[in-house]
Amino acid sequence: MLKLTPVTRSNVWQLLKLRVHDEQRDYVASNTESLVEAYLALSSGGHAWPFGIYDDDTPVGFLMIGYGADEEWENPPAYAREGYTLWRLMIDRSYQGRGYGRAAIMLALDFIRTFPCGPSETCYLSYEPDNVRARALYLSMGFAETGDMDGDEAVAVLYL
Repeated sequence: MLKLTPVTRSNVWQLLKLRVHDEQRDYVASNTESLVEAYLALSSGGHAWPFGIYDDDTPVGFLMIGYGADEEWENPPAYAREGYTLWRLMIDRSYQGRGYGRAAIMLALDFIRTFPCGPSETCYLSYEPDNVRARALYLSMGFAETGDMDGDEAVAVLYL
């Protein structure tokens, strides 16, 4: 059974070992970088929820949820300032193509709909424009491209 498990001292090292295929490394930050970003967000009063994606006891990926726009996004739109973000999603190269990404997003949306930072109408995410697999997955799950960019990444929104 697939589940999201908060990152803790007891599972962090196994999650840091997860890797995407070499040709995908430009599409997603490493789990180490993601955890640094989570720490920086939390230590400055922001919000971050890093999770391991587990199939029973086997770690198959990493997912991180946030709230609000990141500090580097100049003039973010309202949906980003006041919305939840699917900040990071990676499935280990050994487990790709098995439906884990789609199932993990559904679990993430279930978590977001508990509104841990209060009610919001949106969940947004961003991705490299040439990452056609991620784009197809997100659009198939109801995310809609906004035409906005967060740095070099295309932005898509799902209305909750």
